Amino acid sequence: MKVTEQDVKIVASLSRLNIDGKEISDVIAQLDKFLTYVENLQEIDTTKIEPTTYAVPMQNIFREDKVKPSLERDLALSNAPLKEDGYFKVPRVLEE
Repeated sequence: MKVTEQDVKIVASLSRLNIDGKEISDVIAQLDKFLTYVENLQEIDTTKIEPTTYAVPMQNIFREDKVKPSLERDLALSNAPLKEDGYFKVPRVLEE
């Protein structure tokens, strides 16, 4: 697949990238190489391959839920820039 200078300018604009004239030829070569690779992958017969979510088998590993000591409240709040009534105070994010 041949990538044109116009293609690079459009993609750069959509991606909010500033690509100067010196870089365009390098980007064209890289995109062309990538798209050629993707075209080669599309030729592989995958009809007998079952779709997967992950490339390797996954399983959940859960640890036993045990109560253990943690930081004291005063120590946890000691470096907090804002605190109030024993809690971290943060700026409001949502409007009422």
